[in-house]
Amino acid sequence: MSVSWQSSSDPDPVHVTGLGWGLVFVRGIALAALVFGGLFVLLLLRLIERPLFGQKRPATPYITQFVCRNAFRVLGIGFYSTGTLMRERGAVVANHSSWLDIFALNARKRIYFVSKAEVAKWPGIGWLARATGTVFIERNPKKAVEQTNLFEQRLKADHKLLFFPEGTSTDGLRVLPFKTTLFAAFFSEKLRDFMFVQPVTVIYHPPRGEPARFYGWWGDMDFGPHLIKTLSILRQGAVELIYLPPVRVSDFNNRKSLAAYCEAKVHESHAKALKRNLSNE
Repeated sequence: MSVSWQSSSDPDPVHVTGLGWGLVFVRGIALAALVFGGLFVLLLLRLIERPLFGQKRPATPYITQFVCRNAFRVLGIGFYSTGTLMRERGAVVANHSSWLDIFALNARKRIYFVSKAEVAKWPGIGWLARATGTVFIERNPKKAVEQTNLFEQRLKADHKLLFFPEGTSTDGLRVLPFKTTLFAAFFSEKLRDFMFVQPVTVIYHPPRGEPARFYGWWGDMDFGPHLIKTLSILRQGAVELIYLPPVRVSDFNNRKSLAAYCEAKVHESHAKALKRNLSNE
């Protein structure tokens, strides 16, 4: 993941109390057991699933969904969503604020992330991403046909793909312009006639007394301190997913019009939810 977006103000300092460190230890152990225990079961089941079903994964996505749903219980973070899940074949596009987005979007819907190829080489995270079926792509025009074929294979296997069109995470207080590059693959002759895209807004409600950008992860922020901060809060906030109506790719003239439409819908619902957030502080 690229973390190139920079805030005009420095990240809030991390202060952990004695009780907070206790929570870090207890929640950290429980979260690690949940994630790696789930991964172990997934890999065992995949040994049976792969030779029988190939690209299709009729069982293992439920393990990922179970782990992600229960991760929020371990963290003490509230989780809820509104809107109807897309049933058509296609992709989900969402704004991006934090590493917590991965848990949130997997918790509600069985999806497969699309990520840049470099992530596959990241220690720990790359291993988890590969095990859960992440689609790795190279932002190279010469790879366009190859990547379109890969998307087609995954979509025809009834995989819902997830893109973060902003290309970076933010502080959660804004929606950046959607990059149009990845939308181009949707308009290939092999995909556009059957493919739908569903915009999704991710909004974080901070713990009481904490800044609105509490859960945001951006710029040069390290994962470790952000994880510790998240684990150490006694009374957590919540994450909300807003599923907006899906649209048919063939109803749009090109990638720019589709990206602009999705951006506008996500931006509109994000602004409304953020305004509600701030009015409740």
